[in-house]
Amino acid sequence: MDIQITPHPLAGHVTPPSSKSMAHRLLIAAALAGGVSTLENFALSQDVEATLRCLSALGGKWREIRPGTVEITGIGRGRPAPAKLPLLDCGESGSTLRFFIPIALAVAGGGIFTGHGRLMERSQEPYFDLFREQGIHFHQEGQTLTIQGRPRPGTYHLPGNVSSQFFTGLLFALPLLDRPSEIIPTTPVESWDYILMTLDALAGAGVVATEPQPCRNAFSVSPASYLPFSRQVEADWSQAAFWYAAAFLEQPVRLHGLYPRSIQGDKVITRLYWKLARPGEREIDVSSCPDLLPPLAVMAAASAGVTRFTGAARLRLKESDRIASTAAMLRALGGQAEEGVDSLTVPGGAAFTGGTVDGANDHRIVMAAAIAATRASGPVTILGAQAVKKSYPAFWDDYQRLGGVIHVL
Repeated sequence: MDIQITPHPLAGHVTPPSSKSMAHRLLIAAALAGGVSTLENFALSQDVEATLRCLSALGGKWREIRPGTVEITGIGRGRPAPAKLPLLDCGESGSTLRFFIPIALAVAGGGIFTGHGRLMERSQEPYFDLFREQGIHFHQEGQTLTIQGRPRPGTYHLPGNVSSQFFTGLLFALPLLDRPSEIIPTTPVESWDYILMTLDALAGAGVVATEPQPCRNAFSVSPASYLPFSRQVEADWSQAAFWYAAAFLEQPVRLHGLYPRSIQGDKVITRLYWKLARPGEREIDVSSCPDLLPPLAVMAAASAGVTRFTGAARLRLKESDRIASTAAMLRALGGQAEEGVDSLTVPGGAAFTGGTVDGANDHRIVMAAAIAATRASGPVTILGAQAVKKSYPAFWDDYQRLGGVIHVL
């Protein structure tokens, strides 16, 4: 779906959808529990639907008992392995794929994973290194990854500067083994807040994982049975960042439903907003909040000064090469941007002129372009605007309700 936006101010109140990152984790914890769990303030998106498909493939069940509330019947501990490897369709969700790889090994002795878009191009080498050590079979061909074997309890070494998703996958799977295990980061851990979200989801299901301590740099995990629970999913600070960008562009948009004490790492948008509001040069490390780069870049283009975003190497392997697609989006709208290997430099003072933006099949590029369009001097065409369904299906409804003017081409 391609759309054309006629620049128009946004104004009003908006509540972001529930956190996709938290929903993934709570759904998995519920699926591994013995019994029935309930999640409230739950919103579907394509990525969340991928996690629901995978938990169903492993034997879990779910149903919507009323709008915004789902009930998950978990598989419990000690369930016999299926006669054949389950097929797990992860869509375009990197979280789903990396979370379920070790879970499928622990629960079903492996699985056949498929994906779409650029998903299967994302590196799984940290897992493959562990599989080689443990004699677990794996084979990837095109869009299909087959893994088979049983993980053994023990010590797992993982690089901390690749993705926290590998830590999360192991933290979910290792309690299912029959003896204690530990995960030792071999480099400093990035995206630490995402691991805190995982530990929080585990604790809510009665599973305790001990964090690294000064005397022992390891996550310690003991065998445990996941317990059913009831939980409300917090509103998503990642999606709130786009409305923060609208406010930065002097649109009177007010946010509701966000938890101010949230452990979501993207809550840092509240601090970065004010950092960008001060004139002058600044540097922002996005290694712990990579999803914020597109809305932050729009804010930086409208700021007084030059902003250099660093620690962005992993963004090259998102739904798009998000360093390149963010830069292309700004240039298409009359701004400037200079790419580095793992950085993006954005001069401020841009006057958005309108133009055509390739959404690059990336939901965050599409939403960032839509916010920038509110301040453009001419119409903005966005190609592939349906990409918002990946994380925020109601984005265009909220955009229009706030005064945005769009026309489907």
